[in-house]
Amino acid sequence: MDLADSLRVAIGAMSANKMRSSLTMLGVIIGVAAVIALLSIGQGVQKMVTEQIQSAGSNLLMILPGQITEAGGFEFKPTLTYGDAQAMADPMNVPDAAIVAPTMEGNTAVSYDGEDLSTTTAGVLAEHDLVRNLEVVLGRFLTTQDIDRRARVAVLGSNVAEQLFGEDGYPLDQTIRINRIPFKVVGVLAEKGAGMMGSEDGYIYVPITTAQSRLFPQRRDLSGKFMVTMIYVQALSDQGMDAASQQVNDLLRYRHKISFQDEDDFSVISQADLVAIMAEVTGVLTLFLGAIAAISLLVGGIGIMNIMLVSVTERTREIGIRKAVGAKRRDILLQFLVESMVLSLLGGGAGIALGFLLALGVSQLSEDLATVVSMQSIVLATSFSLIVGVVFGLYPALRAARLHPIEALRYE
Repeated sequence: MDLADSLRVAIGAMSANKMRSSLTMLGVIIGVAAVIALLSIGQGVQKMVTEQIQSAGSNLLMILPGQITEAGGFEFKPTLTYGDAQAMADPMNVPDAAIVAPTMEGNTAVSYDGEDLSTTTAGVLAEHDLVRNLEVVLGRFLTTQDIDRRARVAVLGSNVAEQLFGEDGYPLDQTIRINRIPFKVVGVLAEKGAGMMGSEDGYIYVPITTAQSRLFPQRRDLSGKFMVTMIYVQALSDQGMDAASQQVNDLLRYRHKISFQDEDDFSVISQADLVAIMAEVTGVLTLFLGAIAAISLLVGGIGIMNIMLVSVTERTREIGIRKAVGAKRRDILLQFLVESMVLSLLGGGAGIALGFLLALGVSQLSEDLATVVSMQSIVLATSFSLIVGVVFGLYPALRAARLHPIEALRYE
């Protein structure tokens, strides 16, 4: 008996027991659909995180005051000063830096016309919107004149503007109070959504000089220098990222008087570093989700084995007749193995379709998450279902092949 004959006999046996075959395939269908759907969600999360990191700005370095620990956490140390940022802005010190944008952030109480809220206010330079890809939809962003004059002006994130003024309010030229100090609203930002450093829609931006003198005058180190929360450095080009990172590192070690054997008291992180870290995290998450889904495939395989053993028992006389007329062990083995693989592959095909629909449904329900059904996940799920068919169908097929023809003919 060749493969075509075995396939025809397998399809005939399945057609004779449609309900049983359908229920047997159900476990494989659910398993494959789960693998496809969960892997697509994991890959969608990885894509979303990568896009969020890249939307933070191009060619971006982030200098943080503290160190990343071996466990992946962050140990904060108040080590960065406004003077450090000014030194980085000097092209003699960091020639591969295009823009340097320090921030001085803190929690503040904001009020307007009886509306009160607690939010984050960031003192920034006029170039901050360019570095962070912030889009102004109403009014303007901060200017160099605002910085030089220590102006009491503010640019509101979209959420802050909506909470203070409502959807129909007009924030421009209105006066709000930040920590009881009056500020004139000069701009409103477009909604940006959550990012790697939190949602900037809930921020208020003021000139960094105003933040130093009015909002956070106590933010100084022991020598009296103003501290900053973070420093963003935009490199001149993609090719200059590594050079800019090394130049910043060398400059800060010199300014902070760190000897060659001591660890840095700051961290320089690039977008590529963040993408690599998050890719590793989301990769582990995707693998974990796939492993969970694979368990249901194993359950489906056990179902196939169970039904195939029942089928061998029911068709014992048929096996005996076929052996009596000349069928060899390999013919019987191939017949039941093909039947098991057909059940598994048909279930796998239906599972792929169901998994694709589930992934599409998740994308429709979530505005931010776009699932990604890759050819890799489809091939993986199909291969799994094929392996399940072979592995769990092998024992019943071997049992059928080893039946003695005389004993099989006597079976009632």
